[in-house]
Amino acid sequence: MDTTALVICEHCDSVYRRMPLHHGQTACCTQCGAVLYSNRSLDLDAMLALAVAAMIVLLIANAYPLMQVELGGITRETTLWNIILITFDSKVGLIAVVSALSIFFFPLLQIALYLYVLLPLRLGHVPPAFAGAMHALRQMQPWSMVEVFVLGVLVSVVKLAGVATVSAETGLWGFGVLTLLITALGGFDLRELWDRAAELGE
Repeated sequence: MDTTALVICEHCDSVYRRMPLHHGQTACCTQCGAVLYSNRSLDLDAMLALAVAAMIVLLIANAYPLMQVELGGITRETTLWNIILITFDSKVGLIAVVSALSIFFFPLLQIALYLYVLLPLRLGHVPPAFAGAMHALRQMQPWSMVEVFVLGVLVSVVKLAGVATVSAETGLWGFGVLTLLITALGGFDLRELWDRAAELGE
């Protein structure tokens, strides 16, 4: 039996035989209504451009200060890693580690996985361990919390503005742009990458 012609619903594990679709059509599970697969044009160039831009912006956001605070004639700039180190030294090391993972390492790994998958597919071949990379990419998405961090920093800026002069710096703008880029990447259907890999593997 040709298992490549089967598709399994990710939500209820129902199994279906893959049927050809017209352009723009979507196949849904009859049990739970979840989307199984669709026939839409996959823009690998757009995804690859977003992933490359996200990697560049992530590095910039971590290299430059997030904000500048002026209080009593003293001006200080702080970066993400300064905040994490201060948090760690404040005897809440677990929070510092979780912050570092969710704000830097998980987004970095997520973007790296996108690049690992997209570059070979764009060149016309399937990368080694493609299935493992795709599963890791799906598992990684909920753990990337850049947008939560940006919201938290903005709240802090508003509160500090009452007692000090606070200005957003390059790093904070970088994290804002990174949030948009990761959100745009997450808007693409990963099932289309599976379909492209299946086409190239034939």
